[in-house]
Amino acid sequence: MRILFINPNASAEMTESIAASARAVLPGAEVLGWTNSDGPPAIQGPADGDAAVPGLLALLPAAAEAGADVIVIACFDDTGLDLARARAHCPVIGIGQAAYHMAALMGARFAVLTTLAVSVPVIEGNIRALGFAGACATVRPSGLGVLEVEAGSPATMAHLAAELDALDDGNAGAVVLGCAGMSAHLETLQAGTRLTLVDGVRAAAGLAAALVLAAPRAA
Repeated sequence: MRILFINPNASAEMTESIAASARAVLPGAEVLGWTNSDGPPAIQGPADGDAAVPGLLALLPAAAEAGADVIVIACFDDTGLDLARARAHCPVIGIGQAAYHMAALMGARFAVLTTLAVSVPVIEGNIRALGFAGACATVRPSGLGVLEVEAGSPATMAHLAAELDALDDGNAGAVVLGCAGMSAHLETLQAGTRLTLVDGVRAAAGLAAALVLAAPRAA
């Protein structure tokens, strides 16, 4: 089983962090992490997402040559997901998409904690398009940038913990972590809240494996 995570932004360090989280879920699989070196340093809003798409799509022929069984778009905005799915040789899923499905499978009404306010309309649009608007209590921006979240300084972690406290208002039983950069901090954040946290990277890893095992493609 070969699962390819493509990071649409140009942060190779974030790609390694994403792949590490996925490998923890799938120790028996081959997990590849590729970086879109032609993408912006971080994807924060629709303009960055649009800028990332050409480089993301350009990686698809190499993904076919590498024999990827499933491709995961490792940006919570699910950047370029529909275009990649239409052009790829194999199933393509996004970490945002996977997180919403996982929260729904858990039977949880969920909130989303993301980065900057500019990302909120993109995420809300994705949630509506996927049919999860009724299950989502709110999409809350933390006010922190993607790379700031990824770095995870003590001040950043304290800020994220406070944001989770603010979401513990009885309106949702789960919080979807709305940034791939939060994946490395899942255990720390979970230890500080009674809410169930859903990490899109781990959710996508599990659902990608399910796609391979439960719905194998024709040879």
